[in-house]
Amino acid sequence: MVRIRVLVVDDHRIFAESLAAALAAEPDVDVSAAGSGPAALRSLERAAAEGRRFDVLLVDADLGGNVPGARPAVPVHDNNEEGLVDGISLVAGVRSGQPGVRTVVLAEKDDSRRAALALQAGASGWVAKDCSLSRLLTVIRGVLRDETHLPPALLTGVLRELTAARKHRTESERLVESLTPREREVLRCMVAGLGRKAVAERLFLSPHTVRTHMQNVLGKLGVHSTLAAVALARRAGVGPVDLTGDVVERGGQLA
Repeated sequence: MVRIRVLVVDDHRIFAESLAAALAAEPDVDVSAAGSGPAALRSLERAAAEGRRFDVLLVDADLGGNVPGARPAVPVHDNNEEGLVDGISLVAGVRSGQPGVRTVVLAEKDDSRRAALALQAGASGWVAKDCSLSRLLTVIRGVLRDETHLPPALLTGVLRELTAARKHRTESERLVESLTPREREVLRCMVAGLGRKAVAERLFLSPHTVRTHMQNVLGKLGVHSTLAAVALARRAGVGPVDLTGDVVERGGQLA
C-alpha cells in the first residue's frame, strides 16, 4: 500500500493533535504535526534529508509567528496597510523550497480574497476547518492528482480576485518598466530590505544620490512609502537583489 505522508501545521495544539489523530486512523495515511512555521520547515527539511518527503501539508491560514526566509508571493491590504498572512507565507516558502509538496490551507471561514492569495502562493486547495474528515481526505487525495480544490461558494469570488490580481500585476509591470536601469536596481535593493546607507554602499553612490533615486522610484510608481513600493514590485515579479553575490560594478553605466 502506498502511504500518504501528511504534515499538519497549526499553532492551536488541540486542533492539530485531534486532526492528526483522525487522519492517522486511515490505513494509507502517515501523519505528523507542527505547531509553527519554523517547526514545519524543520520537519520538511529533516524528512527530505532522510528520503521520506511529505506529500501534503495542511496549513492553518491564520498560522501565528513569522516564517524565516519565506517571502510572500503577494501583499495583503487591510485597512490601507500592508501586511502578510503567515500561513500563506509558509505556503509560498514551501512552494519555493520543496515544489513537490502539495499544500492545502485550512481556514476558520471562507474568504475569497485570501483563498485567491493562497492559490497564487502555490496552494492546491482551501478547506474549512470544520469540514468532514471524508471531505478532507478527498481533498488530500485529489491534490496528489494535481487537482485544485475550493468550496463551490468561493469559486466566483476567487475567479474575480485572480482576474483583478492579473490586472494589477500588468499595471505594476508597466510602472516598473518606466524606471531607469539604476532605479530598478535601487528598487531591488529596497525589496531586499536594504536601507539608504546600505544601498549607497552596495551601489557605490552617495546617500544623497540614493535618496534622490528612491524619491524618483516612489514618484514613478505612484506610491508614498517604501513598503508600498516593495509591494508593487512584488506584484510585478521584481525580486530582491542577491545579497550573497558580487556587488554591482562601479561607475555610472547603470545611472
